[in-house]
Amino acid sequence: MTVVDPHLQTPAGKPRARAIGIPFAGTTGPWNAITDVPGVEVGTQTLIDGHGTLRTGFGPVRTGVTAILPRGRAGVGDACAAGVSAFNGNGEMTGTAWINETGSLSMPVLLTNSHAIGACHRGVVDWLVRDRSALTQTWLMPVVAETYDGYLNDINGDHVRPATAVAALDAAASGWMEEGSIGGGTGMNCYGFKGGTGTASRIVPFGGHDYRLGVLVQANFGARYELTIAGVPAGRALADDDPLGDPTRWAAPAGAGSVIAIVATDAPLLPGQCAALARRVPLGLARTGTTGSHFSGDLFLAFSTANSGALASRYPDPSREELEALRFLPWGFIDRFYEATVQATEEAVLNAIVANTEMVGRDGNRTPGLPHDRVIELLRARRSFDREAAA
Repeated sequence: MTVVDPHLQTPAGKPRARAIGIPFAGTTGPWNAITDVPGVEVGTQTLIDGHGTLRTGFGPVRTGVTAILPRGRAGVGDACAAGVSAFNGNGEMTGTAWINETGSLSMPVLLTNSHAIGACHRGVVDWLVRDRSALTQTWLMPVVAETYDGYLNDINGDHVRPATAVAALDAAASGWMEEGSIGGGTGMNCYGFKGGTGTASRIVPFGGHDYRLGVLVQANFGARYELTIAGVPAGRALADDDPLGDPTRWAAPAGAGSVIAIVATDAPLLPGQCAALARRVPLGLARTGTTGSHFSGDLFLAFSTANSGALASRYPDPSREELEALRFLPWGFIDRFYEATVQATEEAVLNAIVANTEMVGRDGNRTPGLPHDRVIELLRARRSFDREAAA
């Protein structure tokens, strides 16, 4: 009987970054995914249909929705400490004004394409009205974030509907996660290669307990020449076959796109500490080479699933005037969580690229898959050089 290692492949058998020899620092959780954080559930809906010339409203379709439930479906409405950060503002993440105001997140988080925010926002409302009507008696502040998939997808065609978002929420589960061209990442590109959805995790010890920290990215950013893998300037060596970098084929400048990152942990954190984790995401992205394009919306959200019940943001019971209490990590020990965020972000991005193959979309627009064999050769050459230099 063959034993499958989830660190090396996805449930569909696609290779992950470690499978082609890319080295990473840190200790991973059992799935090496955001779902290693207890309670976190992820669901996706992937829409792929049609080929050929773009006909708005008819396709070709290369898009979808990713849904993240911070405390799982049973914990919707139980607010988590949360914080956000915008590295570059050419993008959208709804609900962040309320997160900044209260330091809490009580809604699901959905990721999709730039023109489907409204459909997903409505879909969260529909899902809650259907199954959790008590939560809908006041107001709802869904969190929906986007990246642009118009190079491959009929983005103006209204293919993501509220029902698509509901289906992604219904599909949410813990455990082993699929990566690559799935969910909201279906039509995305990264460093001129096929990008999309990627995830990774780290175990962080503190006070005799092993906490878990996971990152999920929707990767749609970076110019080809920037791509760096384990310190190797791979993008420059793989400069051929770069349709997105050809201005005669695509008007957007190389590097345009966007990236959304969601950081989750079960470590007890204050809202300001969550925001501090979100601010470290760009350091992980930078390890993969990006310098941060002006035309990229780079928005990040971090939350802690600890302190259940302490951060209620609903109307209070007027008969209960009681103080709440939060347990939290002392600030002086937070560096190891910064390190884990950076490490998991880097690996999540590379997982999104590695677990992918070529995709052709609207008007025959093509995005090549990362050539694994050539990356392996580059990594071997670097290791040989390092050994010779050390001799």
